[in-house]
Amino acid sequence: MIQVYTGNGKGKTTAAFGLALRAAGAGLKVYIGQFIKKGDYCEVKALKKIRNIKIEQYGRGCFIRKTLLQKDIDLALKGFNKLKNIIRSKVYDVVILDEVNITVNLGLLKADEVVSLIKSASRKMEIILTGRYAHPKIIAAADLVSEIKEVKHCYRKGVKARIGIEC
Repeated sequence: MIQVYTGNGKGKTTAAFGLALRAAGAGLKVYIGQFIKKGDYCEVKALKKIRNIKIEQYGRGCFIRKTLLQKDIDLALKGFNKLKNIIRSKVYDVVILDEVNITVNLGLLKADEVVSLIKSASRKMEIILTGRYAHPKIIAAADLVSEIKEVKHCYRKGVKARIGIEC
């Protein structure tokens, strides 16, 4: 099954990580590949403590505005190639491609390549793709798509990210 969590609201990665936690609790093996991100965030620290969840990051750890660096492209390709091997190996029951939609939107990866990869996965494997701006081809390939919409956000009032809640 292929799931997509997209939209401009807060909680796409959180939803995917909640699914990872549920899967791990059921004894399933989970792999999380995080694009764009880098850092020892609270959720990363927590997930690393769970025996049957593996998480790896493929990013510089900064918000990419307009200028892409070759390093951004190289890291995205490294992550994508790793995910190809992970999916082909059939070792994991759940594979999460965190922020892959942004990666496609920025032009670091091509939508057709991502669709080809997720369609190549075993039907027994659960594939989850997160990030804003999910490409129409990715949405079409998915079995389940959830759009998380921002209605109101405390950041707009100047509230900074809080440890354990947003970071």
